[in-house]
Amino acid sequence: MNDKSDLDIALVGPAFPYRGGIAHFIERLQDGFSARGFRSRIFTFTRQYPELLFPGKSQLTSGEPPEPPPTRCLDTLNPVTWLSTARAIARSAPGVVVLKYWMPFFAPAFGTVARRVRKRGSRVVVVVDNVLPHERRPGDVALTKYFLKAVDGFVVMSSKVREDLEMLVSPAEVRLVEHPTYDNFGVGVPRQEARMQLGIPVDAHVLLFFGFVRKYKGLETLLSAMPTLTEADPKIHLVVAGEFYDDEREYRGQIAKLGISSKLTLMSEYIADEDVATVFSAADVVVQPYLSATQSGVAQIAFNFDRPVITTDVGGLAETVTHGTTGLVVAPGSPGALAEAVRSFFDEDLGK
Repeated sequence: MNDKSDLDIALVGPAFPYRGGIAHFIERLQDGFSARGFRSRIFTFTRQYPELLFPGKSQLTSGEPPEPPPTRCLDTLNPVTWLSTARAIARSAPGVVVLKYWMPFFAPAFGTVARRVRKRGSRVVVVVDNVLPHERRPGDVALTKYFLKAVDGFVVMSSKVREDLEMLVSPAEVRLVEHPTYDNFGVGVPRQEARMQLGIPVDAHVLLFFGFVRKYKGLETLLSAMPTLTEADPKIHLVVAGEFYDDEREYRGQIAKLGISSKLTLMSEYIADEDVATVFSAADVVVQPYLSATQSGVAQIAFNFDRPVITTDVGGLAETVTHGTTGLVVAPGSPGALAEAVRSFFDEDLGK
C-alpha cells in the first residue's frame, strides 16, 4: 500500500539561514504551495559551500527564521548526510520531492538524494535555473547528467534553459513556466524619500544595477557607457547595489579611470531584505547588462516595485521584458547600444 500523498511535498535547496535569490525562491514556493492547500516542508543545508570556495563575505542572513523553520540536514561535502537526508525526507512520506538546481557542485548530493527517495516511492521534480554554469569547469556535464537522470520531471523558466536541458538529457516531461514575481520585500516607498535615504539627488535620472557582481553580469559594460550618458544627460546617476563576487578593485579602478565617481553610488555589500524596497524605489529603471544568462529574478523584483527594466538579449532575459512596454532589450556587450537605450528611455519618457 502506498501511503504517500501528492498533497505532501518536500522542498530541497537553500533556505533560511542561507540568503540570496534561490533561498527566496524556495521560501516563496513553499508559500505558494500552502496557499493552494499543499503541505510542504523544506530540507536545507548544514553546509552549502565550503568557505574556501565561496566568493562572497557570508552565506548566511541575520534575519528572523520563518515558521516553521527549515530542516537543516544536508552537508554537500559529507556523503553520510546525503543518505540521512534522503531517509529524513522519506519519513515525511512526500508524494513529490522538489529540488532547485543551478550548478554541478550540488549534483552528487542531489543525485544521491533523488535516487534514494525515488526508491521509497516519491516522484522527483527539479526546478532548473541553469543546466550548466556560466563559468564552465571540467566534469560539469558528467555531474549534471548524473543528477538529471535521477529526475521524473523538470520545471524551467525560460526557453533557453529548456533548450539546454534537451541537449543534455532526454527529459520525460518539461514544464515551462514564467519566473514568479517576488513580493516578499515589503511595499515601495516614495521615490524622493528613498533617494534621500540613499543620499542620491532627488531630481536625478537613476539607473539601478542590482545583485551579486560577476563578470557575466556585464557591469563593466554599463560603467563604460556612463561617460557617454552623463555627457548627454548630466542628471544620470547609477546605483550599484550588491556584493562583489569579483575583485572589487578592478571595478573601482575603472570607475576612477572613467571619472564617473560623482555620478555613481556604490553599495558594495549584500542588500538586506528590509532594504530592497528602498533601493528599487529610488530607481527610475533597472539595468541588466548581462553578457550571458538563463533567467534572472532581478527583473521580477523590479516589476513588483513597478520599475521597468533595460536588459540584454541573452539567454531568457528577453523573454521576461516586453520591449517598449515593460522595458527595453538591447544587444549584449555594447556600451554604445546600452547608452542609446538609456537615452531613449528618458528622452521618450518611457518610464511614465
